[in-house]
Amino acid sequence: MRLADDSGIESLSMRKVAQALGVKAMSLYNHVANKDDMLDGIVDIVVSEIEVPDLSVDWKTAMRQRAISAHEVLLRHPWASLPMVSRINVGPAMLRYVDATLGCLLEAGFSSELADRAWNAMDSHIYGFTLQELNFPIAASEYSATAAAYLPMIPADRYPYMHRLSVQVAAGHYDGIAQFEFGLELILEGLDRCRNMG
Repeated sequence: MRLADDSGIESLSMRKVAQALGVKAMSLYNHVANKDDMLDGIVDIVVSEIEVPDLSVDWKTAMRQRAISAHEVLLRHPWASLPMVSRINVGPAMLRYVDATLGCLLEAGFSSELADRAWNAMDSHIYGFTLQELNFPIAASEYSATAAAYLPMIPADRYPYMHRLSVQVAAGHYDGIAQFEFGLELILEGLDRCRNMG
C-alpha cells in the first residue's frame, strides 16, 4: 500500500513489491495468487480505514460521516478510487462496509431496492468527486488567476453566463471551489424525501 501511495498503482509489480520487502518475487506467491490478488488485498486495507455507518445515530448523520470518511481516505490513497469502482471486491473489510451501509439504510426504513439505489447514488458522488478533485488540472490557489487568463476566450456576447461566473472568480468574489459536502447534502435530502414517500 505504501508503494502505491508513493508511486501509484503502476508501481505494483510483483518484482517491485518483492524488492521493497527485501524478498524474492517468487516468495510472494506463498501469500498471494497473483498481482490482482495483491491489489484486491490492499484495496481491502484501504476500505478498512473508512468509517462504517454507526447504527446508534440518525441515518443521515451516519451516512454523512461514512461519505466524508470515504472521501478523506481516498484522498490519502489517490490510486484506490479506480480499483474500488472497477473490480469486484469481496474482502472482509469491503463486505463489512457494504453490510453496515445497507443495514443503516434498511434500519432507517428504506426498502431494499431504495437502500441499494441510495448507497449507489452516494458512492457515485464520493468516487466521482474524489477522482475529479485528484485529477483537476488547476490548483485551488490558481482559480482566480486562471479565470482571469481565460476571460478573453469567453466573450460576454457569446457566453454570457460563463463570462459572468468567470469574472466573479477572477475578481475574488467567489472562489469557484467545488464542495464535497454541498452535493452530499443534496443527495441526503433527496433520499430522505424518497424514504418518506415510500
